Amino acid sequence: MMMNNCVRSEVLRENFRPGTDTVAAIMWSNPVVLPPLCRVNEAIERVRQVGLPEENMNTCYVVAEDYTLLGLVSLRTLLLTRGGARLEAVMSHPFATVQPQDDQELAAQLMQEYDLLELPVVDGDNRLMGVVTADDAMEVLQAEATEDMVVMAAMSPSEEPYLESPVYRLFRSRIPWLMLLMLSATFTGIIITSFESALAACVVLTSFIPMLSGTGGNSGSQSSVAVIRALSLDEIDFSDLVAVVWKEIRVAVLCGVCLAAANFVKMMVVDRWLMHNPEVTPLVALVVCLTLVFTVLCAKVVGCTLPMAAEKLGIDPAVMASPFITTIVDALSLLIYFFFATWILPL
Repeated sequence: MMMNNCVRSEVLRENFRPGTDTVAAIMWSNPVVLPPLCRVNEAIERVRQVGLPEENMNTCYVVAEDYTLLGLVSLRTLLLTRGGARLEAVMSHPFATVQPQDDQELAAQLMQEYDLLELPVVDGDNRLMGVVTADDAMEVLQAEATEDMVVMAAMSPSEEPYLESPVYRLFRSRIPWLMLLMLSATFTGIIITSFESALAACVVLTSFIPMLSGTGGNSGSQSSVAVIRALSLDEIDFSDLVAVVWKEIRVAVLCGVCLAAANFVKMMVVDRWLMHNPEVTPLVALVVCLTLVFTVLCAKVVGCTLPMAAEKLGIDPAVMASPFITTIVDALSLLIYFFFATWILPL
């Protein structure tokens, strides 16, 4: 005889200790199971007797005596099929399955990819152990998206609602990242100090540093967000690095040239003519515009390579998002800026 669902659930709990982020932690371990030789009218009567463990479950699972998963039958199929048909003749095979030790995010991604309302959980021998529902998958995706958003903002994740989180706990989650990013900005200060003579000879160069740094940071953030999304959806992996970098280089050239052209017109018309600033010469504008092109190029390359490298090393790609990329690009943009300034301008 097939093991009773309730008894089997207890066995599962005793023999498998789910981790916090595993499929076992969110699966329902008592789905409706039926033998393959069961007839449709018998299956419907069985569903009436035992009911469904969740109101959003609408699938029965066809299993062998040892609980090997053979197929599944939806309630709609049962209602539309003649009562004398056997389940083995009307069952369908599952599009995908997961194992209890798999990551919850994998289960949610599979359900999203195949548009599933339920996902069977099986062991290494394909024996049914439970089911993950669409509601559970939505909660996982929401939690993962929230965690990625928090990490991308250089904060430690928190499961408490914002208004219920103590001030000190929020402080502890934010200060380590802020401290690290502040100290990493020391490199930017060292670069500026190294080129004090160039800034003293052409003070107007200083006024364009915020614009260059901001544009570089924004460009890097755009690339990193696009790549992190593609990684999370399994659209790309580390083997696609060359293709991703080549695509971002082409996008960077187009963006950089467009921004440089617009900035050159702005500097000549607004800064030099309307604001009557004679220090904004065509050579200064050339320095700024060339810096823009190469800064955007570097930012796009850094923004797409860091998340992919992090994924390869087993680090959350979201960690390599805006704050870190902005800090790196700030230093690179200053090096590029002062290189062109000392090369083109008579300092």
